[in-house]
Amino acid sequence: MSLETELYAVLVSVTPRVFPDFAPVSTTRPYVTFQQIGGEAVNMLDRFTPNKRNASIQVNVWSNTRAEAMTIIQSIEDAIRATTVFQGEPQSAPQADFDADIPVYGASQDFTIWADR
Repeated sequence: MSLETELYAVLVSVTPRVFPDFAPVSTTRPYVTFQQIGGEAVNMLDRFTPNKRNASIQVNVWSNTRAEAMTIIQSIEDAIRATTVFQGEPQSAPQADFDADIPVYGASQDFTIWADR
């Protein structure tokens, strides 16, 4: 399985609507988006391809209320910490967000994840 597939399974265990990168405009809230925003390159001295990879992943929750967005992002952090399919931990605390034009509340958090390649 790929890191993205394993992450998707963890996220969908918290909330059923999960999308890589962005969600369709008509998606019912709450929903989650995620994207890779970097990661640590793994370079071997013997030039062999490593069997692990690292990714910095940003997870975003979009909701109708700030409280719900923050509750879901906390549940996602708990699920990522607890999973045994990869090693994941937060790189930052959750950050609240709000878009008055829509209106929608958000919460985002960055994670570092080590997984099989």
